[in-house]
Amino acid sequence: MSLTDTARTEPIKIAILAMGGQGGGVLADWIVELAEHAGWWAQTTSVPGVAQRTGATIYYLELLPETEVARAGRQPALALMPTPGDVDLVVAAELMEGGRAITRGLVTPERTTLISSSHRSYAVSEKSAPGNGIADPNKVLDAGREAARRFLCFDLQELADRNGSVISASLFGAVAGSGALPFARDAYEATIERAGVGVQASLHAFGAGYAAAVQAPAQPDAIVAPDHLPEVPEHAASPATQTLLDRVRRDFPGAAQPLMVAALRRLIDYQDPAYAGEYLDRMDTLAALDRQHGGDAAGWALTCAAARHLAVAMAYDDVIRVADLKTRGTRTERVRAEVGAKPDQLVYTTEFVHPRLEEICGTLPVRLGRWLEHSRGFGRFVEKRLARGKRMRLGTLPGFLAFYGLAGMRRFRRTTLRHQIESEALQTWLALIARIAPTDYALAVETTLCRRLVKGYSDTHARGQSKYHTLIDAAGRMLGQPDAAARLRELRELALAQASCAPLERRAAEHLPA
Repeated sequence: MSLTDTARTEPIKIAILAMGGQGGGVLADWIVELAEHAGWWAQTTSVPGVAQRTGATIYYLELLPETEVARAGRQPALALMPTPGDVDLVVAAELMEGGRAITRGLVTPERTTLISSSHRSYAVSEKSAPGNGIADPNKVLDAGREAARRFLCFDLQELADRNGSVISASLFGAVAGSGALPFARDAYEATIERAGVGVQASLHAFGAGYAAAVQAPAQPDAIVAPDHLPEVPEHAASPATQTLLDRVRRDFPGAAQPLMVAALRRLIDYQDPAYAGEYLDRMDTLAALDRQHGGDAAGWALTCAAARHLAVAMAYDDVIRVADLKTRGTRTERVRAEVGAKPDQLVYTTEFVHPRLEEICGTLPVRLGRWLEHSRGFGRFVEKRLARGKRMRLGTLPGFLAFYGLAGMRRFRRTTLRHQIESEALQTWLALIARIAPTDYALAVETTLCRRLVKGYSDTHARGQSKYHTLIDAAGRMLGQPDAAARLRELRELALAQASCAPLERRAAEHLPA
């Protein structure tokens, strides 16, 4: 029996999968109101979970025509949760939620229409992976094409954002446009109007979702990752920046220039144009090394690898950087947009800070920082006061001034202990690359890529740095051995795949001579 046949004897069964803040409950309530206003029986329940991000919830609905209830002569007995293989419509507010519905057996090729937004909200496991932990979205698309009777997938979050609304409105439009439910478009729109909250914005987002569903292809296209490399401009915003840009265009191979433009922007934002000039000075040396040892034939692999990772190494995350990012107006605007604050509403953010002794000492002048770092009394004081971390409210004057003062220390960054430590580590890394390149170009490239392990701050930085030192030690000891580059690449991939340092250390011991 057709899903749109109002003479059906079985309820229409709908599962909505959404995360906290995506309005899954609002969407479920809209569908219930839509059905009841049309003279249907409707029931909704929710099964909350905390398995992903802020907690994913399954909202389950069953709809049955009033005429069928009257024919039966009794109230219907509707189910409280979805059963695998027995769902007509699945609506997912995020792509991996669609994948979760497939793995739970809620999507079947005989009966289920699957509607999913193609955007991603990354899971904690994806964001905390040492390397690129982002799951392949096209695997979900492949599974959806096989599992669903009909599969609609497009970026409903972008449609909602573009129309100043939330994803529940564009999802509601996609449901209407799909024809999966036996109700006219004006009935959906009247439901939004009766709700009386954000009506115009919701109607605009609804219309965008409706149009996208009507125009959707029979099967969704593959998702292609965007190329984030910038174009190389001819003109810069200031004379100092123009000088840096001219050096990039004149002195470096074209393959590396987009990466270097991105690096200049990052380092100017991080420190100042003079600091970006130091980056180009170091890149001059590396590009000359690359040119001397066959870089042209190798596609300038060494220069391109160094262009990215040298910039990241110079823009290390310290307490000053964290405070700078947290006090920027753009961050305040983003937070307000994420929570949906109105112009006349106040938004307070509470920051949890847990600085370690090394991070505190790292913000101080070199000699003072070294002395306090080895002071038992100061160490006990820090442990006593900050062992459990602190919560600071940026919406208060003392809290904001504390962070703003730390951010203002950027002008003194070059005099700090942390900068000296990072500069020494950087020089050691560059010297090792210069020593390896004349003998083994491929190994020099892999050594350059090892710097990817050093990222973040606090415990994340400590773990990454430990792995990095293991790899750098291995690179130096592998020089002159057969297949050294391939073996170092294997170690690097293992380091990126495993959170613990132990597997890398064991494998490195197997690769290296006693």
